[in-house]
Amino acid sequence: MTSTDPGAPEAPHSPAVLPSPGGRADASRTVLTGARVVLPGGTVPGARVVVEGDRLADPAAVPADAPATVVDLPGCWIVPGFVDLHNHGGGGASFSSGTVEEILRGVRTHRAHGTTTLVASTVTGDLDGLAVRAGMLSELAEDGEIAGVHFEGPFISPCRKGAHSEALLRHPDPAEVRKLVEAARGQARMVTLAAELPGGVDSVRMLGEMGVIAAIGHTDATYEQTVEAIEAGARVATHLFNAMPPLGHRAPGPVTALLEDERVTVELIDDGVHLHPGALRLAFRHAGGGRVALITDAMDAAGFGDGRYLLGPLEVDVVDGVARLAGDGTIAGSTLTLDRAFHRAVTVDGLPVEEVVAAISATPARLLGLDGRIGSLEPGKDADLVVLDGEFTLRGVMRKGAWVVDPRQD
Repeated sequence: MTSTDPGAPEAPHSPAVLPSPGGRADASRTVLTGARVVLPGGTVPGARVVVEGDRLADPAAVPADAPATVVDLPGCWIVPGFVDLHNHGGGGASFSSGTVEEILRGVRTHRAHGTTTLVASTVTGDLDGLAVRAGMLSELAEDGEIAGVHFEGPFISPCRKGAHSEALLRHPDPAEVRKLVEAARGQARMVTLAAELPGGVDSVRMLGEMGVIAAIGHTDATYEQTVEAIEAGARVATHLFNAMPPLGHRAPGPVTALLEDERVTVELIDDGVHLHPGALRLAFRHAGGGRVALITDAMDAAGFGDGRYLLGPLEVDVVDGVARLAGDGTIAGSTLTLDRAFHRAVTVDGLPVEEVVAAISATPARLLGLDGRIGSLEPGKDADLVVLDGEFTLRGVMRKGAWVVDPRQD
């Protein structure tokens, strides 16, 4: 397999490039044939996917004998490029502390695993440092390398801090929340906060007015407090079930409030560590792919390997692909990539392919307001797509019409 990115996974041999039936090739047009293609209306066996430049074209408008590079993919699936709302790093690089070159290495590592659109997430730090980091990340967003910035912390509950430094946590004072958002120069996409803390609901309301998603997470809120936050404008549950009170029959807590409201999108980490398959299926059955966003919550070790890492100021040990704080064993993000999440969702959790495609592409794209350009295989949209084999293992990745992982090569 060839790839423009480091750390690309190996893949089995795949078909060679074929000329068009007329014997001609056109470098500006690529036609993918022979695969099952997941379209907004469902799966279509043997559908043609036509790429012209960096966009998808209408197959009906391109004659079968038109000049093109034809790639035949029998037995494969073609799905939209993956969209990750919540990602802290990969390829040995941290989005919270790395240089620009290191951040780009992390982004490219995830691209090689199918994530063609990625929001870079920070972890809790001091406000001035986070503001500087937001400025750096905003430049990468302006260049089109990432889709924006997600602030996870410091406005979270010490009771549910997870792998965040308790010494750096703060109440979500609206003025301080605004400072971080403005530091991102229009590239802030989401802020995770504990709305039950002083200033929480006011900050949720302010974020909505600023066009930034308010996400409920790392929270010790009651059901009633969560409902209040949703009514104020909160629209995402940060990694549902994790870092929040469990669902109880007398104290239903935030999980119930977030699942039952049709306005809320729930993030899920499907790595086999953060969630039991039964909990994941419960969320899917209640919210459906239209309200679930599969995320990685990845840290530096994703696509890189075991070892000791830093997550913000905290040391993390990664053993057998599981990241835990060196001090107390708390889960510290994941080493997940979205191709593995897709594979697990279909083969282990038994979810329909179309539901998984919605949760890994269409729903997060819509939440980000990018569904006019990405998230589904429709004419006029960016040519972002993933090729999977019959066992749902990644074979190819295309981003904006260029192969990141080429399915034609060993």
